Amino acid sequence: MKILLLGCNGQVGWELQRSLAVLGEVVALGSSPAQGDGSLCGDLGNLEALAHTVRTLAPQVIVNAAAYTAVDRAEREPERAHAINAVAPGVLAAEAQRLGAWLVHYSTDYVFDGSGSVAWKEGDACAPLSVYGRTKRAGELAVAQCPRHLVFRTSWVYAARGGNFAKTMLRLAAERETLTVIDDQIGAPTSAELLADVTAHALRQALANAALAGTYHCVAGGETSWRAYAQFVLRQASLLGVPLKAGPEQVMPTSTANYPTPAQRPLNSRLDTDLIRRTFSLHLPPWQSGVQRMLQETLGHNKP
Repeated sequence: MKILLLGCNGQVGWELQRSLAVLGEVVALGSSPAQGDGSLCGDLGNLEALAHTVRTLAPQVIVNAAAYTAVDRAEREPERAHAINAVAPGVLAAEAQRLGAWLVHYSTDYVFDGSGSVAWKEGDACAPLSVYGRTKRAGELAVAQCPRHLVFRTSWVYAARGGNFAKTMLRLAAERETLTVIDDQIGAPTSAELLADVTAHALRQALANAALAGTYHCVAGGETSWRAYAQFVLRQASLLGVPLKAGPEQVMPTSTANYPTPAQRPLNSRLDTDLIRRTFSLHLPPWQSGVQRMLQETLGHNKP
């Protein structure tokens, strides 16, 4: 089986190269030209070349881990965000449908308005607050035109590779004696590693049963605020012997209203994962275990 992976250099895409390798031959493409074969293109901004690449490879599975993820910049670049997050997935859906292939796509809690305190279910009404959220919702609808599709909505994604919230908190805590972090946005930090492993697990079952096609919420277990997340990170770093000026007690709370950004963030990013757990017989570990593992890897420690 041939699998076309787009966005291979992103956090989720990097992990997918590992997890998908057990299912078949993975052709991994980033946004830059493919090395050794100028006929292949993974740039979602180049629709004609993207369609040509799918036709050339004729994969049985397309996994799209590429996206326009600059949430605030999208407010200034709505056309570009729409092209990458909505139009390009539509092209992939059309090509996948023509081939009879599966299309795997990733979306976000930003498709909801963040109201209330109950975890969002897959069938709840979408009402995105930002350009980013609206383009991701449009992408979901485009992907759903392909009968054999899997859309995984997730939130607060991080990885040991590249920058992330935890690394930023560690850097600031080493420089400052106090930190101020938002405490009224609630979600579940979810590792790219977990997303990639769930993707491979679910895809393997979907390949054998087309009735499993659809949209699923996939986040780590539990919930937290950004402030509590930061406190957990600093507490774990201290246990690993990392010198810090600011500890967990020095992380002060603030509200979203006191930290204005160009794009409005949802306050309630909770996603209900009952459907994906039941459908694919999955256990989604608590968010703390993934963050702890990432910190041990990032900080160069192997302590239990």
